[in-house]
Parts: sequence; structure tokens; C-alpha cells
Amino acid sequence: MKLYKRENYLQKIRGFYHDTGLIKVITGVRRCGKSSLMQTIADEIKASGIPQENILYLNLDKRGFRNIKTADQLDALIEKISAVDGMKYLFIDEIQNVKNFEEVINGFREENTYSIFITGSNSYLLSGELVTKLTGRYLEFELYTLSFEEYLGMKAFLGKEIRPDLTAEFDTYLSEGGFPKALQYEGTDKQAYIHGIINEIFKKDIKRQMPVRKASVFDTVQRYIINNFGATMSLTNIMADLKKNGCPIKRETLNRYIKILEDAKIIYPCHRFDLKSRKSISGEQKYYLADLGFYFALNTDKRINYGPALENTVYVYAKSKGYNVSIGRIGKLECDFILEKNATDYIYVQVAMTIMDSIETEEREYRPLERIRDNYPKYLMTRNDLIQHRNGIQHVNIAPFMAENRLF
Repeated sequence: MKLYKRENYLQKIRGFYHDTGLIKVITGVRRCGKSSLMQTIADEIKASGIPQENILYLNLDKRGFRNIKTADQLDALIEKISAVDGMKYLFIDEIQNVKNFEEVINGFREENTYSIFITGSNSYLLSGELVTKLTGRYLEFELYTLSFEEYLGMKAFLGKEIRPDLTAEFDTYLSEGGFPKALQYEGTDKQAYIHGIINEIFKKDIKRQMPVRKASVFDTVQRYIINNFGATMSLTNIMADLKKNGCPIKRETLNRYIKILEDAKIIYPCHRFDLKSRKSISGEQKYYLADLGFYFALNTDKRINYGPALENTVYVYAKSKGYNVSIGRIGKLECDFILEKNATDYIYVQVAMTIMDSIETEEREYRPLERIRDNYPKYLMTRNDLIQHRNGIQHVNIAPFMAENRLF
């Protein structure tokens, strides 16, 4: 089966295709395309001239491999290609199904003749066990759901119509999200598919690895965070809101449930960063969704609240390009995002649905950026405005910026 190539990620990984010293760990929210990306890598390696017998691809969730549960069974299965001459390429999907897989994988890595790629449950792969047992011996490549550029590319790949109105396509992308397989469905089928992903994450990624005593309370917390994405939150105000709605919860339980949602990569925390002290501010943060489809799958109202939706899309896009993302505080003002590529370079981003409503709106959006006195790049990103030029601030519309796969 021909697969859509996620070129933005393949470019990051290709330099490590033949590296036997590092295990390549592909992470990301369930159904974001990890298995397809790994299969694409295997196909590219085969196309480069590597014999098929030197490539072993195991999906441990598929028929024929589901009985592989122990380290010894996995070891024996991999040994099947050990007699082959030359470098071997080992791909394992859903590796968390095997207890103590780390020792097996590291054993083959130490033989220096295997280039190893793995994917699996985020809540397990990113746990302390992997970090402890394989520290310094693996590279994580995080995969996100489709960017707007990829969304358009995959529509073309599937032979679906792309409207000439880029803003209309972008609005559809905002309301439906970027889960790759969801593009094959329409209407309520698409909503049902994404809702199924949420249930699958709970069943396969959370329930198996982390005991949740009260599933109904966990579901309430999950819905609260998803429904309030992009809003400033603290544990205290979340607890107060949940209690008000008849769901009292202990602070430590709430904290644990939020950590579970983060480990499963359903949500990402975005912390505040004080520009004056250049330090993170603890206590309050915003949570953004791995994909906006989560919100629309859980809600019957399909109207777009452009403020948080645009922020969420910019946040995930920046993360996918390798930036660390924080919320900026400048005195009493707030800059939507500070992007950091390394420890010394910053980019400031303000996101707005429009600045054309009034002079007051325009001033409100420009003011935080104009208060920043350094010479790092500054962006004002809008949905579909006439482009302005003001004080060196780069005003861009989000749809063409992302469709062109631009960097900040």
C-alpha cells in the first residue's frame, strides 16, 4: 500500500537510518501516523538497495505477533535474521506489549550490527524505565498530527478536492483536526473515529500502564481540560470548578490525572516565562491539545472559537518545528508565545483572529510586542487580514504561512 510521505519528519530521521549506536524512538499521540512513518522509513531503506531479508518489521499488535509477551520470546523472534550478513534493520511497533523489552533492544544495539526503530504507548515509552535503562542510547523523534501543509498534501494524495479559497480550507482544518486517517471519513463518521481514538488511548495507553481507580472522575477531568484548552489554569481553580460541578477531587489525584493526559500526549502544558528575569513562572499555565479534533469530537457545537483554536494550531506547529514554547509576560502584558530554538535566541508571537475590528483591537495586539525592547524577531499572526507593516513586526496570515511550511 502506498503511504503519504511525512517529509518534514523523514528529513529529521534520515541521517540516523544506518546508525547502530542509537535506538530511534518515534513518539506521538495515538493514531498520529507513527506506524506509517516507520513503514515509510523501512520502504526507503529497502529502496536504497538493502535486501528485504536484512529488514525485520514487527507490529506486536497484529495477528501472529500478539503472543510475543516476554523478553525471551522477542529475543528469539529477532534472532531469525541474525545469520544474515551485513547490517540489519529492526522495526518494532507497539513494543510496550513485551515486558522488559529494554534489555532485549539494548542487547541487540550493543552488537553494533542493528539499526533499531521502535514505537509504542507514550505513557510507557516516556516513563522512567526507558529513560533509566537506555539513557544516552536513544533519540526521540516526536510526531504530531498533520500540519496544515500536510493536511493539504494528504488531501491531494487521497484525490480529494482542495478548494481554491485557502482560508476556507484552513477553517475546515481547524474544525476537523489533523488525524491522518480521519481524512478518509466525513461528518459524524469523522467525529466517531476521533472519539474512538480517545477511548483507545484510555484503554491501551492509560489503563494498562497507570491504574485509574475512578474512570468517571478521570473522564470528567479529561473533558474539563479539553473543553477549556487555551485558558489559563491552575490546580486550585480546576479543583474549585470541578467541585462546583459536583466532582470534588484531591489535589494529588488531579495532578496525577493531568500528568497521565500529558504522558499520553493528549495535552501539552504551556508555562509562563517572565521576560525581565528570563525565568519560568510556576503555578499557572495553559494546556493545548495534541489535535483540535479532540475538542470537536467531544462537543456537538461545531462553531469555531477562533481565539484558542488559532493559538492551539500555532502552538503545535511551533512544537513540530522544534521550538520550545512558553507564554510571555512583559510587566502586566502578555505575549501569546515565546519560541526558543536554543538557550539564547527567542522569537515573539502574538496570535489574533483579526486586528481589523477597530483601532483598539489593533493596539491591543501590537502593544505587547512593541513593549519588548530587544531585537529578536516579532510576529503578529492573524486568520485573514490585510497585511500591515509596523515597527519591524512581521504581520502574517496563518493559513499561507503554514501552507508554505515556513519557519519563524
